Amino acid sequence: MNNTTILDPSAPSGAGAQRSWKALDSLQGKVVAFIDNSKPNFNHLADDLAELLVSRYGVTRVVRHRKRAASVPALEAVYADIEANCDLVITGSGD
Repeated sequence: MNNTTILDPSAPSGAGAQRSWKALDSLQGKVVAFIDNSKPNFNHLADDLAELLVSRYGVTRVVRHRKRAASVPALEAVYADIEANCDLVITGSGD
């Protein structure tokens, strides 16, 4: 799974190389990651989505990471894990 692309939703701070991405053909057999921003209730949404992704769309595995706080970025180790092991990442906010 070395062809994983992580998209960063923050605005670029200057001119730089842009990464291109390709939509997945299917979720069947894929590994999906969630990055929880640690706000209340996102874990409930992630639980429901994970169940649907596995039961209806054939996702093989769901990986979860939780940030220390909503106002800080995820640790570099989180990005490294996702890049090495996941096909898709969903970030979320609760409340």
